[in-house]
Amino acid sequence: MNNSFSKILDKIRDYDKIVILRHQNPDPDALGSQCGLREILRYNFPDKTVLATGYNEPSLQYLATMDEFDENVAEALIIVCDTANRPRIDSRFWREADFLIKIDHHPNDDVYGDLYYVDDKASSVSEIITEFAVTMNLEIPSSAARLLYGGIVGDTGRFLYPSTSPKTLALAAKLAEKDFDRSELGQTMNSFDMKVARLQGYIYENLVISANGAACVTITQDLLREMNLKDSETSSIVSLPGNIRNIKLWAIFVEQPDGHYRVRMRSKSTPINEIAKRHDGGGHVLASGANAYSFEELEEIWQELQDVLR
Repeated sequence: MNNSFSKILDKIRDYDKIVILRHQNPDPDALGSQCGLREILRYNFPDKTVLATGYNEPSLQYLATMDEFDENVAEALIIVCDTANRPRIDSRFWREADFLIKIDHHPNDDVYGDLYYVDDKASSVSEIITEFAVTMNLEIPSSAARLLYGGIVGDTGRFLYPSTSPKTLALAAKLAEKDFDRSELGQTMNSFDMKVARLQGYIYENLVISANGAACVTITQDLLREMNLKDSETSSIVSLPGNIRNIKLWAIFVEQPDGHYRVRMRSKSTPINEIAKRHDGGGHVLASGANAYSFEELEEIWQELQDVLR
């Protein structure tokens, strides 16, 4: 039996109030793991108060919504899901917790929490939460299975990314046995508004592709306003350049309201996370995020992406 999972479950049993957090700008895995764990704990420990809090991302409310919360965590256990470093925790009060547990699948560069479980080989934190429940013989209600399955689907690119392992598929199969509509969930996750379709067209039309297979595209605030898009809606197009056969790695530069750029980087096989670390970011070996605070830094990142393929 997994000793770390046992320690996590022991701490859960110790507390009457549990608050579950995740990272800012959530994706399906952040919400799936956070709220999937909430549903598991509520089902198995009905006498406990279990809350999931943070920003309610409008584009993901088909998955889950956040709980109202008075921010009193003086005697609470906080569990932070899918958040590699402290500045990204979507909370103002996490430091006030009585005890904090980190559960993550990113490289553990920022070691925080009184107890942590980090598996950077896992496809997603939703996979880890599923394994935790299965290993510790906790019942997974259908509401949790839907959330966790959605998180795994989101972070594996529908089981296409290299992080998809036999364990991923086996755990997803256990979730699929539960009573929820996988077809409906998949269709919802795969659908988008016409304005996002137009953004997809813009991405393909404006990609800059180097001779050695690096690619990049820039999305400005002017373009977002013209297309009536929010930054959160640009996350759905991050994987698009990878559909082009000769592209090996790519970056999407998204201008923020304050003028700096969020940099979303992906690669098919060449590690890129060290580039992200050099530019106020980090992440997985093949999927990372960074920040650029000038046009010169954008050019530096673009050059580094080309150089890493040489």
